[in-house]
Amino acid sequence: MHVSLYAISFSGIEFIHRIGAVMFLDFMREVELSLLSALERSGFKVGMSLNNLELDRSPHADLASSVAFRLAPELKRKPASIAAEIHQALPAEFWFVGRAECIGPYLNFFMSLRFLNEVLEQAIADNCWFGGLKEKVIVEHTSANPDGPLHVGHIRNSVIGDTLVRILHRAGCTIEAQYYINDMGRQEAMVVWGADHFRLENIKNDHAIAQVYIAAHKAMESQPEIKREADEIIRQYEAGDSETESKIKSAVKFALSGIEETLQRLDIHHDSYHWESEFVRNGDVDKVIAKLEETGLTIWKDGALQLDLTSHGFEKNMILRRTDGTSLYITRDLAYHRWKAANCDRIVDILGADHKLISSQLKTALNLMGIREPEVVIFEFVSLPTGSMSTRRGKFISADEVLDEVESRAFEEVSKRRPNESEEFRRGVAKYVASGAIRYDIVKVSADKATTFDWRQALDFEKLSAPFIQYSYARACSILRKAENIDTYNPDLLKGHDEVALIKKIAEFDLVIELAARELKPHTLATYARELAEAFNQFYRYCPVLESRDDLRLARLALVKASRNALRATLETLGIQALEAM
Repeated sequence: MHVSLYAISFSGIEFIHRIGAVMFLDFMREVELSLLSALERSGFKVGMSLNNLELDRSPHADLASSVAFRLAPELKRKPASIAAEIHQALPAEFWFVGRAECIGPYLNFFMSLRFLNEVLEQAIADNCWFGGLKEKVIVEHTSANPDGPLHVGHIRNSVIGDTLVRILHRAGCTIEAQYYINDMGRQEAMVVWGADHFRLENIKNDHAIAQVYIAAHKAMESQPEIKREADEIIRQYEAGDSETESKIKSAVKFALSGIEETLQRLDIHHDSYHWESEFVRNGDVDKVIAKLEETGLTIWKDGALQLDLTSHGFEKNMILRRTDGTSLYITRDLAYHRWKAANCDRIVDILGADHKLISSQLKTALNLMGIREPEVVIFEFVSLPTGSMSTRRGKFISADEVLDEVESRAFEEVSKRRPNESEEFRRGVAKYVASGAIRYDIVKVSADKATTFDWRQALDFEKLSAPFIQYSYARACSILRKAENIDTYNPDLLKGHDEVALIKKIAEFDLVIELAARELKPHTLATYARELAEAFNQFYRYCPVLESRDDLRLARLALVKASRNALRATLETLGIQALEAM
C-alpha cells in the first residue's frame, strides 16, 4: 500500500474524509496521525510525512509500519531501537486502535472492539458505501469501430471501463462514460462501399454490417481500385459532402444499435457519444495542428505534415495531415482530448495493448501543447480456447456468441440446482449468472496481463467465480428471510475468529474502492469480492446463526445483514446482479 489517503495540516489537524461512515480509512487515519505525533515527540523530524510512514497490510496485524527501516540510515541507528522509541511515544489511549505492539523493527496496530462495533452498525444501516471524492472524470471505453459486432477483446475493454466507471462513482466522483466513434477512417469508408454493392442481410445490425465490410475487403483483393474509391469517400466526408455524410452516419448508427444491444446484455452503458467528425467540423483539428506547428517540430515530408518526435524518443514521426489534406485518427484524437481536458478533472482512456505506441505519442503531443494528458489503462488481450479473432477476415467469435453460449450453460447449471422452479425463473437467473460470470472472469485479472476466457471456470458455483459470490449473497438473503427483525443486538458477543475476520473484511470496502479509484485497478475490487464471499462462507460454516441461542442469534443475524449489504454493494460496483435467490 505505502500510500496515505488523507491530507493533513498540523496547524489544526485537517482531514479529507473519503467515505461517509466509519470504515478502514478511519482506522488507518488514526494510525497515521498517531505515528506522526510519536515521531515528532521522539524528535525524528527527518522529512516525515504521511507518504513515507511505510504502512502496509500484514499477516501479523491489521496495519504494520516498517518506518524504522527507512529512518535507520539517516539516524545511523538500528531499526529495532528506533521502533521501540517510537512505540514508547505513541498515545496511551486510542479510539479505533485497540493496541499497538513493537515486534523488533516493526510497529503493529490492531483494530479496537469499538471500531469493529461501529463498522457493524454502519454496515447494517446500509449507509457507508459511497465516498467523498469530488472529481469530475471522463472515462472513454469500448469505442470499437462501427464495422461489425464486438468480440471478446472489445468486451475486455468494455468491462474494465464500465467497472472503473462504477468504482469512481462509488468513490464519490461525477462520472461521464463516453464512446468515441471512428466515423472518418477507412473502415467506415469500406462499410459504405460494401453497403452500396452488397445486400444487407436481415440479421442483427452489427453482424449485417460486418458481412458487407468483409465482402468489401474480399472484393478489394481482386479489385485494387476499391481502395482508391474508399479513399475518395473519406475525402468527400471530411469535405462535408452531404450525400456521403448521410451514408456514413446512417451506417454508423445502424452498426452502433447492434453494438449497444450487446453491451446492454452486460449492463454496460455510455452517457454520451462523440464523433470524430465533430472535431473536424468545428475547427478543433485545425487548431490542434496550428498549435503543434508553433512548437517548431512539424515538417513536410513525402507530401504530408508530420510531427518530428525523435527528440522525445520516438523513431517514427506522427503524421498530422495526409497529402490530400485530410486529417488522421491521431489528429482528431488530439482534438478530442483537448476538449476532454477542458471539461473534467481526470481523463481516463481504456486501450488495448496495440495502442501503446500511439497513446505514448498522443501524450507527448498533448504535453507539447500544454494540455493535460489522460490516464491510460492498457489491457492485454483476452482470448478464447478456440483461437484468434479478426473482423476483417471474417474469422472471429462475436461477443454475442460468447454470451449465448455462457447463458445456455448457465441455464443448464441453474436447472440442475433448481429443477422445481419455473422456466421463467431459471432463465432469468441464468441471464444474470452468465453476465456476471463473463464480467467477473474478465475483470478479476489485472489489465496488464493476458488472459483466456473459459466458460467452465467462469460458471463454477463452487469455486472462486461470480456465481460463487452471487450465491453467497443469495445465502445471506435466505437466512434473513427465515429470521425475525433485528431490533437490538449485542455486538460484543461477536468475538470468535471467523466473526471478527468477517467484520474486518467488511471494513476494508472503502479502502479497496479508494485505491481502485486512484490507481485505476478494478481487479483489486474483484479480489476483494472473492475474499468477502469467502469470509462470509467461513463464518456461516463455523458459526451457526438460526440455531444459536437468542442473544447470540440476534448478534449473528446482524452480522449476516451487514454482510448482505456489503456483498450487494460490492457486486453492484462490479456490474454483477445481486440475486436474492438462485
